[in-house]
Amino acid sequence: MLAELMRGLVVGLALVLTWLGMGQAAFAQTYQIKMGADNGMLAFQPAQLTIQVGDTVEWLNNKLPPHNVIFSAVPNGDKELAAKLSRQALVYKVGDSFRITFNGDLPTGTYTYYCTPHRGAGMQGKIVVQG
Repeated sequence: MLAELMRGLVVGLALVLTWLGMGQAAFAQTYQIKMGADNGMLAFQPAQLTIQVGDTVEWLNNKLPPHNVIFSAVPNGDKELAAKLSRQALVYKVGDSFRITFNGDLPTGTYTYYCTPHRGAGMQGKIVVQG
């Protein structure tokens, strides 16, 4: 009787741990940021986005290309991480996109970025990653 109870507890604990481990991924979402606003303005739309660890952000070339995404600041001021995340190559074709998943390997906090060709026009954005 005790052995059956212990086996049931072990199986139950394993299921709970599996659920907890998958919980973050199971609820992860994908958000889209347009490069070039619908109204034709040189802006990221939305300009600010708050997400959770595990979420993915897709940047879509929407209007008035070319665009890119250069991270000017990341949590902890990690310049190597900023360079790694930056999409230096210009995206010329409307409809092209790329994604970054802000998984557990990336720190929580604020990520700021801009579009090199349109930085002077104020084309910049911010992503806040919460744990």
